[in-house]
Amino acid sequence: MAKTDIGPPHYSQFLPPIIKDNYGKWKYHEIVKPGVLKHVGQSGDELYSVRVGSCRLASIDFLEEVCQVADKYAGGYLRFTSRNNIEFLLSDKNNVDPLIEECKAKGWPVGGTGNALNNIIHTQGWVHCHSAATDASGIVKAVMDELYDYFTSMKLPAKLKISLACCLNMCGAVHCSDIAILGIHRKVPKINDAEIAKQCEIPNVVASCPTGAIRPNPKAKSVVINEEKCMYCGNCFTMCPAMPIADPENDGIALLVGGKVANARTTPMFSRLAVPYLPNNPPRWPEVTAMVRKLVELWANNAKKGERYGEWIERIGWEKFFKMAELPFTDKHIDDFIFSVPTFRTTTQFKY
Repeated sequence: MAKTDIGPPHYSQFLPPIIKDNYGKWKYHEIVKPGVLKHVGQSGDELYSVRVGSCRLASIDFLEEVCQVADKYAGGYLRFTSRNNIEFLLSDKNNVDPLIEECKAKGWPVGGTGNALNNIIHTQGWVHCHSAATDASGIVKAVMDELYDYFTSMKLPAKLKISLACCLNMCGAVHCSDIAILGIHRKVPKINDAEIAKQCEIPNVVASCPTGAIRPNPKAKSVVINEEKCMYCGNCFTMCPAMPIADPENDGIALLVGGKVANARTTPMFSRLAVPYLPNNPPRWPEVTAMVRKLVELWANNAKKGERYGEWIERIGWEKFFKMAELPFTDKHIDDFIFSVPTFRTTTQFKY
């Protein structure tokens, strides 16, 4: 490799010594208690991982405080998981309980292991993303406050993963979560002909639409939208700032359920629509938090041990799930979008 080559350094340079020594030689692992994982190597070495729920958008002051705790108890070794958890990596068993006590004193929740609620993964929200239909951090904070006990304990039937995406472009993996919170637009983008002529490249705007809903309007040097084809994704706004899609009156939230990535016991599943619309009511989103809690407790009280949300629904049937959840089944739950060939229902037979 040339000396001028650039790129990230190899991850092995940053592994704690105990992980380097036992790499590929782990004998078994177990969950000691909520938030504490124990890995035992063939050599007899023991590694303790203490999992702490963290925010996705962290300040420098918070990160510095985290590093100070890692220096004090874990020899400076920690990692961040893909679901925004902090895991302190300890080789000294005697430091586990003091570390947990200090985390609790700082208000940092310890948990998220085993049959528990995982930390909620989410997208940017209003703080950054231009196409967001709802906020991210605000809803996640409100929902996690409501479900806090499920993170710090392991009393659920199985693991529970909740995700949030601010729009249906879904950079938050809500398509395969036990419960998915999805921001939705319900109106086509607004067209400002004068600004489109000045700011936007018409061919790129037309090409950005995944359903072919946009076509040129040569007379106005602008574009027009076929509303029947529009799926409210906001891709055109990404290409052209003169086509804003955000609407404070009509944007809201949909809830989906039953997805999972794991292939344990059953194959991976896509999330399916349960609640078509809930309003945006910041700062605490009471309608969303109440409905999410209702759905969690419905599953927790009725599923068998080890049964993920989608597996429970498949066992009892979707008809019974809608009845137990007291949710109306409407035309919004039927996939009738004829411009998506892979998902369009091509038979007249129908059973939900």
